[in-house]
Amino acid sequence: MSLRVLVTGGAGFIGSAVVRMLVARGTEAVINVDKLTYAANLDSLKDVAGDSRYHFERVDICDAISLERVFREHAPTAVVHLAAESHVDRSIDEPGDFVRTNVDGTFTLLQAARRYWMSLSEARARAFRFLHVSTDEVFGSLGRDGLFSEATPYDPSSPYSASKAASDHLVRAWHRTYALPCLITNCSNNYGPYQFPEKLIPLTILNALAGESIPVYARGENVRDWLFVDDHADAILAVLARGRVGETYLVGGNNERPNIDVVRRVCALLDEICPAPDAIGGSRESLITFVEDRPGHDFRYAIDAAKLRRELGWSPTESFESGLRKTVRWYVDNRWWWERLRARDAGGA
Repeated sequence: MSLRVLVTGGAGFIGSAVVRMLVARGTEAVINVDKLTYAANLDSLKDVAGDSRYHFERVDICDAISLERVFREHAPTAVVHLAAESHVDRSIDEPGDFVRTNVDGTFTLLQAARRYWMSLSEARARAFRFLHVSTDEVFGSLGRDGLFSEATPYDPSSPYSASKAASDHLVRAWHRTYALPCLITNCSNNYGPYQFPEKLIPLTILNALAGESIPVYARGENVRDWLFVDDHADAILAVLARGRVGETYLVGGNNERPNIDVVRRVCALLDEICPAPDAIGGSRESLITFVEDRPGHDFRYAIDAAKLRRELGWSPTESFESGLRKTVRWYVDNRWWWERLRARDAGGA
């Protein structure tokens, strides 16, 4: 059976990586469903936009009628659900947006997928998959030791992580109650090309290039496990193809780093690739400014991805050093992508 994949949030950072990879691997049809919020960017898909297998639908996942039309017209064999509000700081200021998209939107999408799935022939229904992509933040905070696993209890700390935890539970319930063939992945912090500049690594790169202050919460001691976005996309497609229905798989990069070490390494790579102006004093590390910590800031995330490795043979290909170097180089070489975003945000648009 040919593969026709509906990707929600396909104009976002991770979603666009999944779309590009699906097209590159010869998927018969890739349907990008995205309402184009501030963090979405169709420029991230310029390499596939002209491909006859790629289709874009500007649709909000809270819009049940439009979703029903998309399912009917494109007849997907699988859904990869990535559409979400995802920035923790914004969730603290505007939690309602996160509940609407991440909870109500996931519910609406599940209902649309279930109605469509029930209309399929027995063979097509058996082959159908609904893969929900989530975050390790649903598990809360680790101390200095230990790892998250698929058995870790949920303990979300922010409105963002609470909304993602709720969406995870909805997906599990639709599988258990209605037998919709669902899978869930929970990933660690992603980084790489095409990431919106509000996140730590691109924000550091762009502020450093501009000679602007680089904000770091508290003393930068919070630890994250960093996952290169193309490794994550590859893991998503492995779970979609070979994962066991009803199962959850954690995806990690095996790259734990305190935030301050990440920021300093970005500065060092930039100083190497394009030396800092004399006005900065020769090193962009001097731009680092410690700011007041945000509320509910989890201390440490780290993932045990042994299940994914054991069952599906997946492991990340990029080390943190190789992935970060690729990322810094990409932002230096692709000003066309991010300069208009910076100009737009500076203008308040």
